[in-house]
Amino acid sequence: MIVHDFQASLERSASYVDAPWWETVYRAAFPSFATMVAMRQDGWAQRGGIDRKIVLASGKTFDIDEKVRERDYPDFCLEYLSDRDRRAPGWVAKDLACDFIAYAFVPSQRCYLLPFPALRKAWHGNGLKWIADYPRIEAQNRDYVTVSVAVPITVVLDAMERAMVLSW
Repeated sequence: MIVHDFQASLERSASYVDAPWWETVYRAAFPSFATMVAMRQDGWAQRGGIDRKIVLASGKTFDIDEKVRERDYPDFCLEYLSDRDRRAPGWVAKDLACDFIAYAFVPSQRCYLLPFPALRKAWHGNGLKWIADYPRIEAQNRDYVTVSVAVPITVVLDAMERAMVLSW
């Protein structure tokens, strides 16, 4: 098992904060895009899953949690335990303050802008099945182990589509 160095991972993640393609992604996603601000400091925003604020011409803002994968995979790696031994929920299993997860694959220059409420609802309805059916990924950090599940992209998107249709 590979031991992850949190500081090295944080520095690698920070190297993508200023990547010029983020603005390209957000301009494509939001036609009235005006500006964006990276939330670099550790604090309430970072802890709430906010890596970036997007501002539209109207003044409306969106909060984005950015996930970057340096290789192309056919799945989303959904972290459901941030600390296995403490049973602390991972980002997909807890309420975050973000509006979207921007999930980017660098080699293919592809980004999925996932509405977080729909992803959370999809996780609530399918998470246990996904954990049983798909590969579990444990990342050994210095003092803790994070646990994720690699769910095929199409499976997650289909579940999110179903989560966005409500009946009464």
